[in-house]
Amino acid sequence: MPETLIKVDLTKSAYENDMVHNRWHPDIPIVAWVNPGDDFIIETYDWTGGFIKNNDSADDVRDIDLSIVHFLSGPIGVKGAEPGDLLVVDLLDVGPLKESLWGFNGFFSKQNGGGFLTDHFPLAQKSIWDIKGLYTSSRHVPGVNFAGLIHPGLIGCLPDPKMLDMWNRREAELISTNPTRVPGLANPPFAPTAHGGRAKGDAKAKIGAEGARTVPPREHGGNCDIKDLSRGSKIYFPVYVPGGGLSMGDLHFSQGDGEITFCGAIEMAGWLHLKVEIIKDGVAKYGIKNPIFKPSPITPNYKDYLIFEGISVDEAGKQHYLDVHIAYRQACLNAIEYLKKFGYSGAQAYSILGTAPCQGHISGVVDVPNACATLWLPTEIFDFDVMPSSAGPIKHITGDIQMPISPDK
Repeated sequence: MPETLIKVDLTKSAYENDMVHNRWHPDIPIVAWVNPGDDFIIETYDWTGGFIKNNDSADDVRDIDLSIVHFLSGPIGVKGAEPGDLLVVDLLDVGPLKESLWGFNGFFSKQNGGGFLTDHFPLAQKSIWDIKGLYTSSRHVPGVNFAGLIHPGLIGCLPDPKMLDMWNRREAELISTNPTRVPGLANPPFAPTAHGGRAKGDAKAKIGAEGARTVPPREHGGNCDIKDLSRGSKIYFPVYVPGGGLSMGDLHFSQGDGEITFCGAIEMAGWLHLKVEIIKDGVAKYGIKNPIFKPSPITPNYKDYLIFEGISVDEAGKQHYLDVHIAYRQACLNAIEYLKKFGYSGAQAYSILGTAPCQGHISGVVDVPNACATLWLPTEIFDFDVMPSSAGPIKHITGDIQMPISPDK
């Protein structure tokens, strides 16, 4: 049996676990060392460290301090890994912790983080999803049941000081263009809630003052939220510091492409079974700037999709130039409006798009002025027929079940 290098106790605060951290910084101490060729197991908290509860209130989604996230297990050092190498990570298996067979999806208040469709869903809402082997369903979103494609939303290696400085500088410059924007344009370092793992004294203070927040994806990987990064996938990470400093967390039972609800996917506590290797000087040999990966050979066997288009014309009818973000938003809004015809609330439809294995595609970026994005909705996840017909849509969802919502304070 492979050794479990990092364990988590869900009854205790993540801040009490010194093999966990919530910032990116080269001075975060490596907590365990492995050899190339080793395989091992890592346990993780959900990304909030257990702040979100399995209940029927969205107050926790409304009230969470987002400066605490994400809680990551690691860093793991690989002996012999040096800057310029590629760290090869085989994701052999991944799953939920047996004592926590549930996950959550939510929308943050526009006043606290917001999200992809925050102007349409400005208040905190939440849905709880029960995990039953390969499948999941929700007491808050009736009429759907689907197989999960379990994956880490966040995995990457520690940055070196030069890269960390670049991140902080360029994100500070972006914030300065509109410092009072709600939600903010980026998240600068924030010392009061930083967790530097085993760092002490001056090193701990430095991590708090300089540590990059974990919200965005960056050159090292990080919070990429790639749903196909599941069991059987292989990832090639650039190495920046001796040992690599591999950390991971933010496990998802299932997710639609784009993680459009931001408190997205079905968030859960879980475990990963990993194997590591090194390709010496791999960054230069292959011209790597960002990680690359080979996807899992195991995916949910959904073949029938209803595809929604969106173009780069916003909700007010304003034309934008080849704007893929707006085009994908329109595709999602079109899908939500369609699902409402079957009885779903807008929030329930939004939650389905964020949690089910929907596909998102950039379908066209050359036909000025409109980019075209598409949202592929698997029709087989529903308990009823959602295809268009001459008879018109039937309201199978009666509205007696709703997602919890919490008004802003």
